[in-house]
Amino acid sequence: MLGEINLRLSGRVRESTVDGPGLRYAVFTQGCPHACPGCHNPHSWPLEGGEQISVAELLLDIRRDKLLRGVTLTGGEPFLQAGPLAVLAQAARANGLDVWVYTGYTWEQLRAGDPDWTALLLQTDVLVDGRYVQARKTYKLRFRGSLNQRLIDVKKSLEAGRVIFWEHEKEILKF
Repeated sequence: MLGEINLRLSGRVRESTVDGPGLRYAVFTQGCPHACPGCHNPHSWPLEGGEQISVAELLLDIRRDKLLRGVTLTGGEPFLQAGPLAVLAQAARANGLDVWVYTGYTWEQLRAGDPDWTALLLQTDVLVDGRYVQARKTYKLRFRGSLNQRLIDVKKSLEAGRVIFWEHEKEILKF
């Protein structure tokens, strides 16, 4: 079943330390409608291009590294491939890994009701939402590039019915 579900990726980083806490497997999706000025992945914007890979093959690669803390889904725009990424995220979590997702959409936009978006949110531990805004660029915040982007604790936010920010100071020290 997982071998029949495919993703289109612009790249992968097998041991990232900048896309969330701890050692992470970063999955860069292909395709992005946002085209944020100053984006560091403009090659990921076109819907075509990149590599096609099955969720099963990607999961095998992730499982090889026993030092990983989690998987980060970024882009491009992950929510363009939300259904297959929800399957990958669920499998990663079943293997004890946490899941972070970076998106140019806001939490409020993602809660609009698309079933695939909801499925991916349900498998996400932390959502980094909002477009990259070059005029709000900062190096002072961890795990995001501009001041408008939020680190959202998805489980707590879904339970509360409102945005609850991730308590990153505590989590960073956990690893």
